[in-house]
This record gives sequence, structure tokens and C-alpha cells, in this order.
Amino acid sequence: MAKNLRVVLLFGGFAAAVGAAFYPIYFRPLIYTKEYQQEQKVNRTGINQEEIQPGGMKVWTDPFNRK
Repeated sequence: MAKNLRVVLLFGGFAAAVGAAFYPIYFRPLIYTKEYQQEQKVNRTGINQEEIQPGGMKVWTDPFNRK
């Protein structure tokens, strides 16, 4: 029984570590979209995307813009 518990704790700890790593990268921006949109507006002020975009490529748009 102790060996099974050790394996469950090992895999459970690994799953918790992966979940903790993915939360700020993936899940938090999905939950708090308005906050991240405001932050990107502040970070991108004064940047003209057409000037820095390589030739012939489409300017990247907001990934949270849902229609």
C-alpha cells in the first residue's frame, strides 16, 4: 500500500506542478481578458505596427477579439 501511495503522490505532485506552471501562462489571460487588453494597450502605445511589420505580412491582431 505504501508503494502505491508513493506513486500516486509522485504523479499527483507532477500534475500539480504542471498545472501551477500553466496557470499564469495560459489560464489567467483567458479568465482576465480585460485586464490583459488594458495592459497591452499601455505596452504598445507609440508603436506603429505597420512600420515594424516585415513586408507583405498581415499585422497581428488581438487574439481575444471574439466575434
